Order: sequence, then C-alpha cells, then structure tokens
Amino acid sequence: MIPPTVSYLTDVFFEPGAAKLVPELLRKLGVARPLVVTDEGLAGAGMVGRLGLREPAVFAGVHPNPTEDDVERGLEVYRQGGCDGVVALGGGSPMDCAKCVALLATHPPPLEAYAFLRGGLPKITGAKPPVVAVPTTAGTGSEVGRGAVMTFRSGRKLAVISQEMIPEAAVCDPELTLDLPRGLTAATGVDAISHCVETYLSPRFNPVAEAIALDGLARGCRWLRDACRNGRSLEARSEMMVAALEGGLTFQKGLGAVHSLSHAIGALVHRKLHHGTLNAVFLPHVLRFNALACPRPKLEAVARAAGAAGPGDLPGFFERLSAELGLPPRLRDLGVTLEELEPLAPLAKEDHTAATNPLPLSVDACRELFRAAW
Repeated sequence: MIPPTVSYLTDVFFEPGAAKLVPELLRKLGVARPLVVTDEGLAGAGMVGRLGLREPAVFAGVHPNPTEDDVERGLEVYRQGGCDGVVALGGGSPMDCAKCVALLATHPPPLEAYAFLRGGLPKITGAKPPVVAVPTTAGTGSEVGRGAVMTFRSGRKLAVISQEMIPEAAVCDPELTLDLPRGLTAATGVDAISHCVETYLSPRFNPVAEAIALDGLARGCRWLRDACRNGRSLEARSEMMVAALEGGLTFQKGLGAVHSLSHAIGALVHRKLHHGTLNAVFLPHVLRFNALACPRPKLEAVARAAGAAGPGDLPGFFERLSAELGLPPRLRDLGVTLEELEPLAPLAKEDHTAATNPLPLSVDACRELFRAAW
C-alpha cells in the first residue's frame, strides 16, 4: 500500500517521479479501465504515456475554458470504453472537466443542474467513479479542490461545488512541469498566489486554511521568478507546485472579487482568456477596493509573506510582479472591449465567490472594478 505524502481533504502523493504511482493507485481504488481526460497539447506531447497506464481510454478534447459540450464528449468516450474511473491530466481545465465527467457517469443530466448557484450542492452524492488528479501546471489547485468551473450552453460560467467533487487522490509530480512555457508558468503561478491572498483575506473563520494560505503565498512569491527564469529548475518547480497545492487546500475558506470577476469574463469563450492571467490583472484593483474592509494585521501578514514593503504597497507589489513576469496589465491588452464588459457586472456579483469578498459586492462595484482593470 502506498502511503500518501499528505492526507488533508484527500490523499496527496508529492515527489519528483510521482506519476509512476498512478497505476498502483488506480488498482487500490478498484479502477480497472480508466479514462484519461486531458487536452490536445498534452496528448500530443506524449504526457499520457508518462502515467504508465496500459492502453487507457483517452479524451483529449478539453478546451482552455472547459465547456458543457467538452464534458458530454468526454462522457461518451467514458461509456464507449467501459470505463470505471477517471484520471485528470493537465491544468485546471482538464481537471475540472474530468470531475464533471465522473459526476455525470452516475448522475442524470443536465450538468447545469449541479451548479452551486442552481441549487446543485445537495444533488451531488459520493456514488461516482474515482478521480485521480495529476496536475501538469502549478496554479489552479484543482487537484485538491471541491469545485469544477464550467462554461455552460446557457452562456454562464458557473461552479459545480461539493466535497464529493474532491479527487480521491492527487498525484503531484513537479517533473511534469519542467517544460511548461514561461508565459504559462507566470500566469498559473499568479493564479496560485491569488488563491492564497483571497482565501487568507476571506472573512470566514478557518485558521487552518489561513496558515496554509500564508505558506503558499510566501513560496509562490519567493519562487515564481526563478521558475520563469529557469524552467528546468526542479527546486523552483517543486516549490511552485507546493504553492499551487496549498492554494487549492485553502479553497474551503472561500475566495473573493478577483475570482468573481474572472469567472464572469471567462465566459467570453471567443476571447480564450486564461484564468490566471485575468487574476493577475484583477488582483491589484481588488486589493485597493478591499483595503478598508480588511483588518490591518491581516494585510500586514500578507505583505510580510509576499515580500511587499507594507499593506499600502500590496497593489503596487503585485503590479510590479506581473510586469516583471511579462503578464499584461490591462484587460484591453487582452483584446477585451468595454462593450463586452458592460453586461458582466451582474454575473460577477452573483458568482459564488463574491459571497466571501471582504467588502460586499454590488453590481456598481463590479462594474467599476471592470472599468478600472480595463
């Protein structure tokens, strides 16, 4: 029996080369015929072969912002292959898609009925096939997250949330991130950092999550530049994978306006906007907005962990970090127009992450934050 490196919310197997553990983990979970859910790029790069599985069924059609159609196509491959478990291989998109494929394998459609804002939480049961998550980026934390964010045919980008959605095991192998391009390393890294900042500043009571968030934030801000400068550094890649993992472990405390804004604009499927890049754009503006609502000792703790000069420097610190990493500073740099932003403020206000923002969000506040970020 393989002992997990960590067991907090789920079992985590963390070490260079950990991908080789996947076949044994599947056997332990009783999975004889797994479906690997991934994307075309990873499949084309031979990443599926690094899992050591013998001729698994593969669905490699996940889009950068996964859709309801992606899930249904993956479910068709699952059923045609007589599968009894799912391996999620990739960044947040394949992992979220894989979670939803596993859900619909035993729960009746439509998928949107299980979205949190559609009252889906009590409909999700543990009667679903096991999921083993293998991240290939260091950012989303979805490998230990209880949610899956999906763009539905209705045009809404919503989260399916339940403790039952947490994968049965997370296999974190930093060697799988050694060839991650610099731009994607930067965007996913700031995604992890934003998770740690937002969860720590969430007004909910969860000191365990807060301690994890501060550690993840310190690691992310310390090692992200190194991971971007030298992508083959196993030390930097390992530290960033820890930061991403810890960001995911803190989701229990809730997020905030950075994510409610990102989720709303992420529904602009034609723009193909990267979630981590959006978080990098929104983070400084949301910190300014929330400044008076956050207890000063907490802001001081964030500043110390990040390496900023003090609470007042936090927005500028993250702006400078994004600039140093080559991330775009404004939404207009991503091709987004003001006209596209106009209908998104109500969606951001209604997003499930808005409820745990330190300062209550109104539609007008969301509209102003979009404009400030534009």
